Amino acid sequence: MDSPSAGYTFEYLIETLNGNSQKKFFNVPKLGGTKYDILPYSIRVLLEAAVRNCDGFLMKKEDVMNILDWKTKQSNVEVPFFPARVVLQDFTGIPAMVDFAAMREAVKTLGGDPKKVHPACPTDLTVDHSLQIDFSKCAIQNAPNPGGGDLQKAGKLSPLKVQPKKLPCRGQTTCRGSCDSGELSRNSGTFSSQIENTPVLCPFHLQPVPEPETVLKNQEVEFGRNRERLQFFKWSSGAFKNVAVIPPGTGMAHQVNLEYLSRVVFEETDLLFPDSVVGTDSHITMVNGLGILGWGVGGIETEAVMLGLPVTLTLPEVVGCELTGSSNAFVTSIDIVLGITKHLRQVGVAGKFVEFFGSGVSQLSIVDRTTIANMCPEYGAILSFFPVDNVTLRHLEHTGFDKTKLESMEKYLKAVKLFRNDETSSEPEYSQVIQINLNSIVASVSGPKRPQDRVAVTDMKSDFQACLNEKVGFKGFQVAAEKQSDTVSVHYDGSEYKLSHGSVVIAAVISCTNNCNPSVMLAAGLLAKKAVEIGLRVKPYIRTSLSPGSGMVTHYLSSSGVLPYLSKLGFDIVGYGCSTCVGNTAPLSEAVLNAVKQGDLVTCGVLSGNKHFEGRLCDCVRANYLASPPLVVAYAIAGTVNIDFQTEPLGTDSTGKEIYLHDIWPSREEVHQMEEEHVILSMFKTLKEKVEMGNKRWNSLEAPDSLLFPWDVKSTYIRCPSFFDKLTKEPAAFQPIENAHVLLYLGDSVTTDHISPAGSIARSSAAAKYLTNRGLTPREFNSYGARRGNDAVMTRGTFANIKLFNKFIGKPAPKTIHFPSGQTLDVFEAAELYQKEGIPLIILAGKKYGSGNSRDWAAKGPYLLGVKAVLAESYEKLHKDHLIGIGIAPLEFLPGENADSLGLSGREVFSLSFPEELFPGITLNIKTSTGKEFSVIASFANDVEITLYKHGGLLNFVARKFL
Repeated sequence: MDSPSAGYTFEYLIETLNGNSQKKFFNVPKLGGTKYDILPYSIRVLLEAAVRNCDGFLMKKEDVMNILDWKTKQSNVEVPFFPARVVLQDFTGIPAMVDFAAMREAVKTLGGDPKKVHPACPTDLTVDHSLQIDFSKCAIQNAPNPGGGDLQKAGKLSPLKVQPKKLPCRGQTTCRGSCDSGELSRNSGTFSSQIENTPVLCPFHLQPVPEPETVLKNQEVEFGRNRERLQFFKWSSGAFKNVAVIPPGTGMAHQVNLEYLSRVVFEETDLLFPDSVVGTDSHITMVNGLGILGWGVGGIETEAVMLGLPVTLTLPEVVGCELTGSSNAFVTSIDIVLGITKHLRQVGVAGKFVEFFGSGVSQLSIVDRTTIANMCPEYGAILSFFPVDNVTLRHLEHTGFDKTKLESMEKYLKAVKLFRNDETSSEPEYSQVIQINLNSIVASVSGPKRPQDRVAVTDMKSDFQACLNEKVGFKGFQVAAEKQSDTVSVHYDGSEYKLSHGSVVIAAVISCTNNCNPSVMLAAGLLAKKAVEIGLRVKPYIRTSLSPGSGMVTHYLSSSGVLPYLSKLGFDIVGYGCSTCVGNTAPLSEAVLNAVKQGDLVTCGVLSGNKHFEGRLCDCVRANYLASPPLVVAYAIAGTVNIDFQTEPLGTDSTGKEIYLHDIWPSREEVHQMEEEHVILSMFKTLKEKVEMGNKRWNSLEAPDSLLFPWDVKSTYIRCPSFFDKLTKEPAAFQPIENAHVLLYLGDSVTTDHISPAGSIARSSAAAKYLTNRGLTPREFNSYGARRGNDAVMTRGTFANIKLFNKFIGKPAPKTIHFPSGQTLDVFEAAELYQKEGIPLIILAGKKYGSGNSRDWAAKGPYLLGVKAVLAESYEKLHKDHLIGIGIAPLEFLPGENADSLGLSGREVFSLSFPEELFPGITLNIKTSTGKEFSVIASFANDVEITLYKHGGLLNFVARKFL
């Protein structure tokens, strides 16, 4: 893997920054002249990385020239890209690190030096996806789900204690008022008595408040449940160079990446260059709002980057999105996000970069930009880029960025023409330009089954009623007209309530999109404050929760005085990390579950994330809507989505007066004033201290200290995977696929959630049987996401989603037919039989196979089930890359053809062979047992993908580099 010095070819471009000999940079504009000036800003970042890393080996001069000639070469050539760093989150990070540990074993077995196996690129691993909501305000008496860690060692759980109404101010001499009076200051709203079960807040200074007991309880259970995984992470941080682990309880991967890890401009051994990042979280794209080029890739590609190899991508088209006008007063960032999402999805930007420009950009804050950038996976773009401008610099200064570094950053970015200025900058040339007038965007939600199905809030009631009438599909539920008005009584906590179609049973203010945007979180708090003061409440059976992305959010909600009001409505902080959005919500009460089943009701979940695929929150909650945080609170108060906020009241006040949403909706001025007062430097300092100091549980956690990881054969969390079992020093020739059966016959829009679920493990599943046979109880199963370090669990969890629709079965179920015996079995059990019989497998699918989150186990799982190829009408690009990266052939029907048009039933036996030499887009011939023959396209985009497939996947390819 040794190669000449990076940047050698273009070292003549190295200059000092304004005569400062200690700061150097590659003056890339000198390379291209006018060609450089018309490049989109995002392409300029690609070009700088290519120039800096050009060594004639992994990055060739031809690659540099292709990027410089972007205008004529876009979409026609493949180019390598070396990101500056990598970010992992634990759900997808643990299999990456397990693969590294297993690769060390394999390299040693074949005579190589395992010490060479470590990341060559700075890698930050954030443990943020293991949080489950075991405790919340309405479920605080529930026994926790301790899962599969050694909970006894984690310490005994303390019983819940009601917070005292008086709490000393801990001796801060700067406090100018009485902090033990039990009353909130008028600065945060008059409220005569301290709200029960919330800490007293000192209104006179910005000091961190005691964390709610629900947070501490959930963190305590999290450490117990995930002890094995956490010990492995801690071993990884010591065993591998360039690996830093951000411990649990700190924040979410994309939030920590944005607030703490982002540099905007790197300074490494006196060389300045743009920050850039790839990672195993689809939300990595959030950093493009800061002018940092970054996107999500799979664990397989990330491992390659960590080993010093580039990401290879087709030189993308760049769609210029011109923003004009300004948003309406009642529109939140989420409405802007969903409006832009829908527009870009309609235009079609899949596989492209999007870059924003125009007068409207300067009107968007950094948090607005990062929220918009965060949603780009939902409209299919690789990334959505906002170049650095004065708004960016002001934000960085506000958050405590070193002033000297800011000055160097501004000088450098202007020197290499990466700084955007409305007054002086001429806009680059784009592949296509689209215009969006911000004035045209109205308040909206998204659902009830897919994030791209946007519904104006003013149309919500009529749209939901239409969904009840429509046939079962992407939106419809097909409820008979005579049953649409049915209600079911629920006895809960000594009172009787009525549930009906549209009743809200889950309301979650969560982090995925909104934690970086104080305006919408504060708007939710202000709305809650006004609601509580006027006498409105949330029905107690609704599962409410508040899961901030970091302590910063808790801090400004606390210091602004709105947290007690959220708590009063049931929105208690449950912890820091992904929870409801990845299916980790606590179960609904038995009374609610029974009522839903009795009435066959279409109940609803409302959440402020950006993922809500069907069945993801809870299998009994059939309609799920994405909404801004204030709307989540509003719908929770209303108790139903079947409401017209313009004409129907949320409830009544103490005098019986009807209260409408517009009566308690905070004005933009109120929100901005609170944001300015409470989103301050100290919050970012607090996060930095939390990251660098860790916490007591993490710091005291014991972990192995060895070159090779000491695998525990009894472990149900960490297991050495079998990917390298058949590794040889040299790859074999392309192997034919002969007499393959179809494991599954699937339709359109099969998501990675369908293929490899991340939520809870069903008691009747194959994974549950495996865990039960190893002595675990259902309470100890934990989630699939938490067990991604165990290939045995993940293989059994492949295609285990209850909403999987296999045409062989004819209804949603994780089942298939084993054709040799005719049995209907769990997918894993059928695949296991096929493997024992030596029968290879393929999958038939429709359009957009593998859409949704980046999830490498959605490729690894099928591979370990024995799947040799997938034959689909089209693929989500990232998932197709994963299939190739693990050694599964991605085949496509010819344009206009599919299984139906070819008369395929899926019960045939399929055979195909590969020529000695493959090339991108080659057509192959498939023969079936019925005598039918047809052609398909081998969907390899370039020679690199063909090489990886020949090696049996990226892992084998990389491992051979160390031999």
